[in-house]
This record gives sequence, structure tokens and C-alpha cells, in this order.
Amino acid sequence: MLRIEDVLNFLKEMVPNPFSHPLFIPSSTVSFYSHKTYSSLSITMASPVTPTPVLKDELDIVIPTIRNLDFLEMWRPFFQPYHLIIVQDGDPSKVIKVPEGFDYELYNRNDINRILGPKASCISFKDSACRCFGYMVSKKKYIFTIDDDCFVAKDPSGNDINALEQHIKNLLTPSTPFFFNTLYDPYREGTDFVRGYPFSLREGVPTAVSHGLWLNIPDYDAPTQLVKPRERNTRFVDAVLTIPKGTLFPMCGMNLAFDRELIGPAMYFGLMGDGQPIGRYDDMWAGWCMKVICDHLGLGVKTGLPYIWHSKASNPFVNLKKEYKGIYWQEELIPFFQAATLPKECTTVQSCYKELSKQVKAKLGKVDEYFIKLSDAMLTWIEAWDELNPSAQLPNGIAK
Repeated sequence: MLRIEDVLNFLKEMVPNPFSHPLFIPSSTVSFYSHKTYSSLSITMASPVTPTPVLKDELDIVIPTIRNLDFLEMWRPFFQPYHLIIVQDGDPSKVIKVPEGFDYELYNRNDINRILGPKASCISFKDSACRCFGYMVSKKKYIFTIDDDCFVAKDPSGNDINALEQHIKNLLTPSTPFFFNTLYDPYREGTDFVRGYPFSLREGVPTAVSHGLWLNIPDYDAPTQLVKPRERNTRFVDAVLTIPKGTLFPMCGMNLAFDRELIGPAMYFGLMGDGQPIGRYDDMWAGWCMKVICDHLGLGVKTGLPYIWHSKASNPFVNLKKEYKGIYWQEELIPFFQAATLPKECTTVQSCYKELSKQVKAKLGKVDEYFIKLSDAMLTWIEAWDELNPSAQLPNGIAK
């Protein structure tokens, strides 16, 4: 049985202005017939066309891992249309199993050494920082990276959250780093700029980075893990906001997306893991460098939605061993980045990053010799990036 209301609903969906369409049925007619059904009325509908996923051919999903990627089954409805770049850490002879139906390329340490040669020294080993190799070899405009212990979260209504879709929305709408909007992201549906917001700033700036959050296991450092071993994040805050210019933040790499053409060369996750005196600061380092460069080039960084479900807490004692130097060093690292300035001649991400590496060597090299080694690795990273991505650089790092 097909009711007249069903016909009208169909017309409203198919016709932009049903009230001007010749098949429009006046409301008086609807009220007269609304209690009836019509078995003789039939409409032949075309088979629904599955919409092409947004940015399907312009986005790569980068996943660092040491294990089989069974977690992708949960993400299949959202990830399967996209291309995956899997960076295998640890033993390159181990076979990583990927569920059928996914389009992917997989790189292990042997591949990294083969592709980069001596410059492979800038890619961390036995640390999730190796993910940045995926950023380098990608040929897409956008990157979304996620850890293999991150599952699909649910919103307060119980619906699955398409984290990738929200990241794309964040990246495709402007940021507002120069003046804070008290209704947060003014480009989201149902909100706008508040009274008093300068009209001259309402166009915003291009968004370079979208930083997502996590439910369940919070991203705590080892001392906080030890003090609060059972604490879980259950707060779902329905908000996206631009991080203001001049403000640093602790970037987490487990749920992160960025515009590779705008900021890609700055997304180097440093020297961590095997043979290094520090770990678990890879994403932090990238975030601090990236934010200084975004502020200089007039690019935006957003944080907030989307949420993922972080399923597994790492060992706080192992984490403490990795972090303990960083916990002390960050008290000097943060002031360094807060005071860092880049000359106006630096108009590309690469030139900004090279200048920042010089400042790292000159100022942080006094903190520990590790930062001299890191500053050299930053330059090696840029050289390797340019070799694999020989596009000409335009101002503000936009590659063409």
C-alpha cells in the first residue's frame, strides 16, 4: 500500500521546489485523502545511486602497526572506499594480515631502507612515529591517520561516529585563529559568528590540521596513568574549535587528519623508539613544530570532534621509561616553541621547517645532544620529502 504522504515525501526529496512543480498536490487535498491508502497507485523508482564518498580519490588513510589489522572490520563501512597506507613497524619478516576488500599498500623497514637509502635514518624504528613515512610516500592531498587500537565510537544517541567524515568537514571549512568565536566553529550547521566578531575576519583561513579526541582510555602521560589507573573519558563534547594563534597544544597522533599540500612537510614525528633516549613524544614534537609554522603562514588548526573509542591502555611503567626525559625536557621545549619566530622570507613549509631545525640545534642542543641529532634528522626528512615529492612550492606551502 502506498499512501499519498509517501508520494509527497518522495517528491520533496526529488524536486528542489515541490510547490512549483506541476505534480504538487495542494495541502487541502492531502488532508482530505490522508486517511486513505491507494493500492492501485504505483510509481516506478530508479535504483538508488550510491554517492561517491567525499574525497575518495584525494585522501589516504595511514596506519602504523605491528599486528594483524582485524580492527579494520569495524571501520569497513567508513574506510573501505579509501586507499590505505600501512607502515609495518618491528620485524619486517612478520606477515601482517589485512582483511579482504581493502585497497592498500604496505611498507616494512626493508621497504623504507630501499626507498630512502641513507635518508631512512630519519624514520623511527620500533615506535609509531614510523607512520610519518606514510605521509611522505602518499600522493594524495589529505591524510587521515589512526592507531590500530582505536575503534568506532558512538555518539550520545548510540549512533556510530564516522570519524573520517567529520575530519573531512573540519578540513574543508575555514579556521578562525585570529579571533575566538564563543560558539566555537561558526561554519558548523546551526551556528554562526556571534555579535561583536569582526566582519573582516569572518572568511577565516585554510584549515591545515584536524585533531580528533577519544572516548574510554584517555591519552594521559605515565605519571597521570599511575595516579588514575581506572579513569575513563566518558564525556562527549559536541564541539569543534580553532586553536588560537600563538597557542600550543599537545597533539595526539592516534586520530588525526591534515591537508598534506598545506602542511605535510612539517608533520615529521621525530626520532623516537629504538636507539633514542625518548619515546611517546613523536606526535607532540610534530604538533609543536606544525603549530609554529601554521601560525607563521596563516593556517588554521582545529580540535574537538570527531571521537574514536580508544580500546587499550598502554603499560604506564613502560611509558614512564620512555617518557621520563621528555617530562623534564618539555619544561624547556615549550618555552622554546612559544618564543620561536620565523623570518618573513620563510614562505613555504619547507623553508620554515629548515629554519626551525637551525633554531632547535642552536638553542635546544644546549639541553641535550639528542636535539642536535634531531635537528639534523629534520633536515634529512625535508630532503627526503622533496626527493619523493618534487612539486614546486608556492607561498604558504601549497604544492602544485
